[in-house]
Amino acid sequence: MAKVIIDKKYNVGQKDTTKINAEIKVPEVRLIGSDGQPVGIVPTSRALEIAESEELDLVLISEDANPPVCKILNYSKYKYNLQKKKAEAKKKQKIIALKEIQFRPFIGENDLLVKCKAIQRFILDGDKVKVVLKFRGRELSRKELGYEVINKVLETCSEFAKPEMAPKLEGSIIITVLTKK
Repeated sequence: MAKVIIDKKYNVGQKDTTKINAEIKVPEVRLIGSDGQPVGIVPTSRALEIAESEELDLVLISEDANPPVCKILNYSKYKYNLQKKKAEAKKKQKIIALKEIQFRPFIGENDLLVKCKAIQRFILDGDKVKVVLKFRGRELSRKELGYEVINKVLETCSEFAKPEMAPKLEGSIIITVLTKK
């Protein structure tokens, strides 16, 4: 029997597969007491009696072990601590976004510098920047102008960024990705 957790903050509607008390159907378990000390291998019925006498729950910690490992603890406090650990891990992780800046082959010098400042801001914030140069119509016959613009961008941003990949022509666009130096 699986319990459904309805928790607005962390995991709405996710099924909880942790087995507790009577849900543990194995004949014997390796028991860890409420103080954290190993008790040994005992029949499951005896482990349940010990847990009930301490007014705590018998929780299946490792189902894959032989015999399975169970621990006597307060189940609701255990779930609360797991949620706190997940929230703390989520808080510490840094999500790196991929920002995109688009250029054209006949871009003005000042426009290019403004876009390079935006690239600098994104890079210093810890994000990666995808530099895209788009050709339209006959501009594709002048690919060397596109590569010149991309090389100017790379040169201007070389103080704080390095290219993750070399500029590459894919169809009618030239793409490169910049990361922090």
